[in-house]
Amino acid sequence: MARNAGDHQLPLEFPIEEQTSRDDLRVAAPLKAAVRIVDGWPNWPSPVVVLVGPVGCGKSHLASIWRENAEAVSIDPVAGSNAALHAATHPVLFEDVDRRTFDDTELFHVINSVRENGTSLLMTARTSPSTWDVELPDLKSRLKAATVVEIGEPDEELLAEVLMKLFSDRQVAVEDKLIAYIAARMERSTEAARRIVDTLDRLALSRQMKINRALVAEVLSAFEEDDDRDSD
Repeated sequence: MARNAGDHQLPLEFPIEEQTSRDDLRVAAPLKAAVRIVDGWPNWPSPVVVLVGPVGCGKSHLASIWRENAEAVSIDPVAGSNAALHAATHPVLFEDVDRRTFDDTELFHVINSVRENGTSLLMTARTSPSTWDVELPDLKSRLKAATVVEIGEPDEELLAEVLMKLFSDRQVAVEDKLIAYIAARMERSTEAARRIVDTLDRLALSRQMKINRALVAEVLSAFEEDDDRDSD
């Protein structure tokens, strides 16, 4: 995007606080099963639930909602972490499992503690537990018994809701027709939605203009060119 913004003074960066309450969650088809399981706590089909989905699909938002509602404790099950002790007295949350190092034995003890003490464990990951780097047979067995809920790729309806929320988080007003225009032409991922909203916001601020169709078309075209170069 530097080629489009180079002649314009970029605004100072301020942190954007993304809203993660239950009221801020837009529910479309790919998220419905995951929302039902989070809203259905503590009446889960099993004490261990795994939310699986691509980056930016809403796992972290749902995990944040559940942590607040369940008064859960975030854990990092490495050797000596005493994560199993937390699991004996509180619901526990372990996020991004497939991107973090964990101790097989400690996670096994966490799951046992949850089962024995009637608490709950929510885990999030990009991939299914069957693909995780697990060597302990007993842990593999415990993970097979977990309830796995997959979050699908976002459809156009969900992308429109995500775009609306991201603009709202930045207190930027964008017409519904323009939101629909973006959602129909962008890459099918919420991570792309975040990049597009960020770029549009920055360019509009630097050019001291409102976000309009011409600016949107420019940004979408630039992203498409970037994707074409990456695929070469």
